[in-house]
Amino acid sequence: MSIVTNFPLSEKSLEEFVRIMLPKEVGKDIKGEVSYKGNKIIVKAEIDGKEAIMEEENLEHTIEDQNLIMLKGGLLKALNKNYPWGSLIGVRPTKMTRRLMQMGFSKERVKNLLNNMYLANFDKIDLLMRVIETEERLLNKDAMNMYIGIPFCPSKCRYCSFASYEINSSLGRFYPKFVETLLEEIELVGELSKNKGYKYESLYIGGGTPSILTEEDTEKVLKAVHKNIDLSNLKEFTFEAGREDAITKRKLEILKEYGVDRVSLNPQTFKEQTLKDLNRTFNRKHFDEVYRDIKEIGFILNMDLILGLPGESVEDILSTLNELEKYDIENLTVHALAKKKGSPLYHEDFEESEVERMLVENAIGELVKRKGMEPYYMYRQKNSLDWGENVGYSIPGAESRFNIEMIEENQQTMGLGGGAISKAIHKETEYIDQIERLVNPKDPALYIAEMRMRHNKKIELFSKEI
Repeated sequence: MSIVTNFPLSEKSLEEFVRIMLPKEVGKDIKGEVSYKGNKIIVKAEIDGKEAIMEEENLEHTIEDQNLIMLKGGLLKALNKNYPWGSLIGVRPTKMTRRLMQMGFSKERVKNLLNNMYLANFDKIDLLMRVIETEERLLNKDAMNMYIGIPFCPSKCRYCSFASYEINSSLGRFYPKFVETLLEEIELVGELSKNKGYKYESLYIGGGTPSILTEEDTEKVLKAVHKNIDLSNLKEFTFEAGREDAITKRKLEILKEYGVDRVSLNPQTFKEQTLKDLNRTFNRKHFDEVYRDIKEIGFILNMDLILGLPGESVEDILSTLNELEKYDIENLTVHALAKKKGSPLYHEDFEESEVERMLVENAIGELVKRKGMEPYYMYRQKNSLDWGENVGYSIPGAESRFNIEMIEENQQTMGLGGGAISKAIHKETEYIDQIERLVNPKDPALYIAEMRMRHNKKIELFSKEI
């Protein structure tokens, strides 16, 4: 592929865009030519003998990569590609949209830019605006959040790229030492937090499958959190229980005793053959028992679904949505399947389900309307089926602050455990933050070996001027 333009640009960004959005055009030559007419920027895009013109107000003083954005849009127009999200792929669209509004653009002007320059359709733009309206009510840059990662699972789902290792695999032998090391890290982070005066607004225990912890170890971890971390400012405490096959009623009771108020119980789909094919065990009878225990004990409950799993038809997805009607839940998170590099599916050739997007979206819209839910957070992923989005829905007042803050990268994050990411935020410009990350090893053996060294780096990370 040769890229010829009369303006500077990130060739890496453009190559990635073509790979994700226009895979059949990989290797073909691209030309981009920018010209100016009054207060307008005109970008001509050409690929494979086809060309298109993009025209927009000159906003280079606020949108530095405007030429590249318009070139990407021009390539889509030249090839008659009409994606619901236009050229918005691999970004946090709410974060970008909020930044435009912070720069002084009106809501209507931002909607116009998203449609004209990014080629997003108005249904998706309206979704963005609804999410942002809720986010603005809950975002709190002055607070911090904490994430604790438990990198073990009963089995490794074929679509999963998260920090997870089968408890019965060779790495499972590190489980006891992992828990011991995590307890030590909680104590060290408690000292750091006390010295810095950190108080946490939200705390999320994820994975992996956190409910893989034994009842005894669940209590040890929660007791250590309460002993070492100042929770006086805590507004929510989430435990991503995840799979029904690792949950017991006693574990749920322990969670409640230590102040956990939110749990996730994630079917992903109610088609049992799909789950079996994806190496995920599922017992509907036990799932329903766990659900009843969760409601009886009194948690805010989230369920996750994944659209577009291999072998699933539109009818299968609609059937799952119908089954979901039976459950009284406060949160629903709907994911579009993304083949990620860390998941076994990334390396396998399978035919993605032919999802009739509008039919499924309408069914989801009707479902959440009946449940009294509104969208409150969302994000996109590269390689997502049909350029879809992941959306969290909630009844009013039950939104997850942690999810919002993580997606918007608005708060600093203290990460503990396997695969956890700590984030320190430094203001770079009036509208742009510099985010510095420190990643704990996913591998349990490496986490155990390097925890103290990584903690010392964490001290350095949070010692810099904010």
